[in-house]
Amino acid sequence: MDPIVAIVIALATLCIGLLVGYTYRKNQTERKIDRTEEYAKRLYDDAVRKAEDYKKEKVLEAKEEILKAKAENDRERAENEKEIRERRNEIQKNERRLIQREETLDRKANNLETREEGLNERVAALAKQEEELAELKTKQLSELERIAGLTKDEAKQLVIDRVQKEAYHDAAASVREIETQAKEEGEKKARNIIALAIQKCAADHVAESTVSVISLPNDDMKGRIIGREGRNIRALETATGVDLIIDDTPEAVIVSAFDPVRREVARLAVEKLIMDGRIHPARIEEMVEKARKEVDNQIREAGENAVFETNQHGIHHELVKLLGRLRFRTSYGQNVLKHSIEVSHLAGLMAAELGADVQLAKRAGLLHDIGKAVDHESEGTHVTLGAELARKYHENNDVVHCIMAHHNDVDPQTVEAVLVQAADAISAARPGARRESLENYIKRLEKLEEIANSFDGVDKSYAIQSGREVRIMVKPEDVSDEGIKVMAREIAKRIEEQMEYPGQIRVNVIRETRSTEYAK
Repeated sequence: MDPIVAIVIALATLCIGLLVGYTYRKNQTERKIDRTEEYAKRLYDDAVRKAEDYKKEKVLEAKEEILKAKAENDRERAENEKEIRERRNEIQKNERRLIQREETLDRKANNLETREEGLNERVAALAKQEEELAELKTKQLSELERIAGLTKDEAKQLVIDRVQKEAYHDAAASVREIETQAKEEGEKKARNIIALAIQKCAADHVAESTVSVISLPNDDMKGRIIGREGRNIRALETATGVDLIIDDTPEAVIVSAFDPVRREVARLAVEKLIMDGRIHPARIEEMVEKARKEVDNQIREAGENAVFETNQHGIHHELVKLLGRLRFRTSYGQNVLKHSIEVSHLAGLMAAELGADVQLAKRAGLLHDIGKAVDHESEGTHVTLGAELARKYHENNDVVHCIMAHHNDVDPQTVEAVLVQAADAISAARPGARRESLENYIKRLEKLEEIANSFDGVDKSYAIQSGREVRIMVKPEDVSDEGIKVMAREIAKRIEEQMEYPGQIRVNVIRETRSTEYAK
């Protein structure tokens, strides 16, 4: 075959194939376009349908909301209308009530006017009656004064006296009832606290006087102590500041001095001289100096022991020395240092029972009489001097207050101050703790009976128990059962004002019943 023909045939075949392929692809494309258009149309129709459905749904919802809002609006309008109707009704009721009140007030005003006219008439009548009554009263008073033989003022005073007597009776009965109730509780608790404190604290009481007796080996020693022309005894008295009494007492010399420290120095010096045997002025001065140093050591040790015994550390060393000096100081025969230690223990024990400051109470109790260590050397009471010493050596203000208040120089402001007062009274009031001279003792008994006998209605009075109790027998016709309570208090108060005494004095007024008071 000719190549050209073959090529032509091939080209023709290719053209036909291309034409056929183009036609096929065109048909396929057209079908695809149709399917796509159909799918798009379906989507459009679905979208349109859904949009219509959504639109209908929203329209329905909007209609429902409108209906709800309309219903709510109708309901609110109905409620408002109801409220308006109720308010209108209430206003109408108030208006009717006001009208009724106005009518009532008008009627009352008319009645008041009528009454006022009647009252004016009655007032006039009453004024006339008062004038008549005043005249009658004057006549009656004149007649009563004539019949009774008393003037108006005398009768008035008689009534006043009767009322005062009844009030006095009622007051005494009330006092007795209140004090009985208070004592039932207070005395029971105080008794328990004081008993516990006393049971836990046992202290020794040392009784001393203003003289010390020195035993001599023989009576020849008296001449040696006196020395030639009395030079030894003069040197000894000058060096120690005491009085040496050498009398007919066998084998004894008496050292007399109000200052217990000087007396102790002199006693030690004389004993050392007797033991040494060499007695002359130079030796006396040497022995006195040694005795003074020994006493100073004893004072320091006594103060330190007191501080240690009461567990009160941190006290200034000068106060410790002053405490030691109280070892040689007595009050009514009671050793002041022993007394101070005892007061410290008692105050601490009572503070522990009451929940107060135990250390403050013990410290104040130990230092409460510190002024007695210097009251022979300085002006002022031992209370004032003690407070000044405590301030000087930087003691707590509460301690200073307790010292100032323990004899009521100032009113106690703290529980600890009251406890120190009570502990001081307990220590001083122990039987045998203190003693007085016979003369002072008799004077106190006589003064107690004199005060008791000065009251009206007292029949007899007796000072008993060493002057710690006074019993008064009253006349039953002059003093009532209620009156003895008042009398007991007044006697106790007068004893407090006019007498000085350690501890307390019991006042017993006896009629058919007994009433007890304490002068503290």
